[in-house]
Parts: sequence; C-alpha cells; structure tokens
Amino acid sequence: MREEMRSNCPISLALEVFGDRWSLLVVRDLMFAGKRHFREFLKSDEKISSRILADRLDSLLEAGVITRSDDPTHRQKAIYSLTEKGIDLFPVIAQIGIWGRAYRPVTKESAAAAAELERGGPRLWRKTMAELRRTHLAHP
Repeated sequence: MREEMRSNCPISLALEVFGDRWSLLVVRDLMFAGKRHFREFLKSDEKISSRILADRLDSLLEAGVITRSDDPTHRQKAIYSLTEKGIDLFPVIAQIGIWGRAYRPVTKESAAAAAELERGGPRLWRKTMAELRRTHLAHP
C-alpha cells in the first residue's frame, strides 16, 4: 500500500483501501458467499486473475481489513477472515448493492440479496454483522 497520501479527505483515504473493483468483490465474497480460501475467490463469476487476487489480498491484509491464518486441514492452504474493520464495511457493501439493484440491469436472482438488505434495513445489517463476527472473529 502507498505510504504517501494525496489527500487527507476521508473519502479519498477510504478509497485507497477498498476503492477498486477487485478489493470490494473479495470483501463481498467473504461477507455473502462464505468464501475463505484463495481458490474459492478465483471461482467468482467476475473471473479475477490469480495475480490480481494475490495483490488485493495482500493490500487488504496490510490495511487490516482481513487476516490470514493457516488452514489446519491443509498445510498449503490459508484461511482469510474479516477483521472488525472489515466487518464495519458491511453497511457500505449493502448500500452499493441496493444502489446497483435500483440503477443497474440486474436479474431478479442476482438482486435478491440486495432486496432483502433493503427491506431489512439497519436492523438486519446489525444481525448479519453479528453473524460475521461469530464466523470471522472466532478463534479456530
């Protein structure tokens, strides 16, 4: 991650962490698809390359949005988890999905989660964030 910042604007500083398509999609997959392993992220519909994925995982690790731990079931695998900082991105991701559902040509199936998040509002978001904490912050 860059050490020299161009701006002290909070929006600009936040976008330096998660402002590219691939970083947000990795966070999305951790939150909504239950993906935790490198190869699982590679199977996303968006077809991220392994090189870009490795770079984005490193950036998110460096920013403290995710953690990486050894997978006890396989010596060469790692498990990626959201940190509290990463879980706090949930309302941002929810709002992006709600906006995309309203203004982009989505299918009913692809928009179902965003519709549910919109209907459930902040109460559902808090419940989902609590579930993410249990899943991602629990010690193996």
